[in-house]
Amino acid sequence: MKTTLTKLYKEFTEAEQSSGLILIIATIVSIAIANSVWGGTYTQFWHSYVGFDFAGLHLKHSVSHWVNDGLMAIFFLLIGLEIEREIYKGELSDLRNASLPIAAAIGGMALPALFHYFFNQGTNTQSGFGIPMATDIAFALGVLALLGDRVPVTLKIFLTALAIIDDLGAILIIALFYVSDFSIAYFSGAMAIFALLLVFNRMGVKRVWIYLSLGVVMWYCMLESGVHATLAGVLLAFAIPFGNGDEHSPSYHLQHVLHKPVAFIIMPIFALANTGIMLSGDWTSGLMSANSMGIFAGLFIGKPVGILLMCWLAIQFGISRLPEEVHWRHILGASFLAGIGFTMSIFIALLAFNDESIVQSSKIAVLFTSLIAGIVGYLILRMECKSSS
Repeated sequence: MKTTLTKLYKEFTEAEQSSGLILIIATIVSIAIANSVWGGTYTQFWHSYVGFDFAGLHLKHSVSHWVNDGLMAIFFLLIGLEIEREIYKGELSDLRNASLPIAAAIGGMALPALFHYFFNQGTNTQSGFGIPMATDIAFALGVLALLGDRVPVTLKIFLTALAIIDDLGAILIIALFYVSDFSIAYFSGAMAIFALLLVFNRMGVKRVWIYLSLGVVMWYCMLESGVHATLAGVLLAFAIPFGNGDEHSPSYHLQHVLHKPVAFIIMPIFALANTGIMLSGDWTSGLMSANSMGIFAGLFIGKPVGILLMCWLAIQFGISRLPEEVHWRHILGASFLAGIGFTMSIFIALLAFNDESIVQSSKIAVLFTSLIAGIVGYLILRMECKSSS
């Protein structure tokens, strides 16, 4: 069992690490095209409508909408499967081991949200408090991978668990606070399908295609309900049978199939669709807005301070202990890497605001802060690795 899970964990982290580099390239390409002579055509493509409306089905949306509500539902399906694995068989299955990344994630979500709220209370950007709460697991692990074997394996596991719990927190924030034009009928339909999937799970139904087929219907109901459609991916993940978590498990098999398509196709497409920021002559002025300052303060200050504070409290009260071979400077470096919000923060920004100018300035703030947080985290860990060798 241990070998199987280790293999799946390595598969997951290796895909995420490689994806980080591809995401950087996709972002650079997207910004370059958006600010070239093809910028108008590029932007128009993502806003062009595809699909159809038929017999009451509303399936005509912009390309960017299909990416953010459709493809990202598959991303959240994978995240849900990963959370499920961690709860049943991974780092989160043992409370003693799980307590430190859980405490770190709570601090790393609460304090950034408070920082943003402090800067934006009573303004039209107050709803952006969820933006600095997120962590981009691909970028964080990608930066960590640059240090190779000099980084303790236990630190990689800690950061992975922290990022996964952060994703779970982001999912809850999306479900609770970013709902528009709520339809009780469609939401009830989605919940009814979820309940049916749970019944199939209890009955021992293991054919993945049955779950995926009903999952598509649940996704449509969630889309029309006003609750963000990507949540259907998470619910579907927890409905798919986990079993013993071995290679014969439907959950294991689906997770194995999804790793590379999500890392190398879906996430780069998301970056291309959402980072094509047109930098006008005064684009830097957006960085001085209350919203941008809240994002910067949340990701660059709130994240590391919140993570360090909660880790220290958890250890002082005897709830947790530092992982083997991990020192406080390791935790400090990892806490800055957790400030790389990138794709998850941009995703929440898209949900938080309708004003395109605010969305654009939010994206710039997220990219700028994620870059600085990544560099600082890398340098701290590099110095710690040198002093330990």
